[in-house]
Amino acid sequence: MKDILDKAAQIKLVVFDVDGVLTDGSLYLADDGQEYKAFNSRDGHGMKMLQATGVELAVITGRTSKVVEHRMASLGIEHVFQGQRHKLPVFETLIAGLKLRMEQVAFVGDDVVDLPVLRRVGLAIAVQDAHPLVKSHAHWQTPSNGGRGAARDVCEFIMQAQGNLDAQLGAYLL
Repeated sequence: MKDILDKAAQIKLVVFDVDGVLTDGSLYLADDGQEYKAFNSRDGHGMKMLQATGVELAVITGRTSKVVEHRMASLGIEHVFQGQRHKLPVFETLIAGLKLRMEQVAFVGDDVVDLPVLRRVGLAIAVQDAHPLVKSHAHWQTPSNGGRGAARDVCEFIMQAQGNLDAQLGAYLL
């Protein structure tokens, strides 16, 4: 576990998949084609706390949805890449643009389409209900399922490893 905490201590950017990570993977489609997704508010607060420590966040997702655009804007996440069937090229462009090394980046995924990125980052994270192949390539697994606290688990794990968790939570104990 110390090795994984050491990896988490180096993280400057966390990249999240959306469906199955920030949501439970369910897609709600109306007759008119409108798409709905449910996001966990505690996940969002964890993401805001992590950002407050100086760690950047990004999203790379295969689907395109206005709901994702709105949710990420509400969280202040600038790096949002939708409609990325192949995530690795946009990921490599993002990392190069931010001038980061792979060991400074974590990726959180749930399905096999995430493996090309997961296999390259410094900290590969699978949500609890991820595909078994994804879990086998992850350095760490969240205690919670996707869309049910997994993103909060990730954020608190990284803050703990970087020594910032107590300060972030302590702000609410004044």
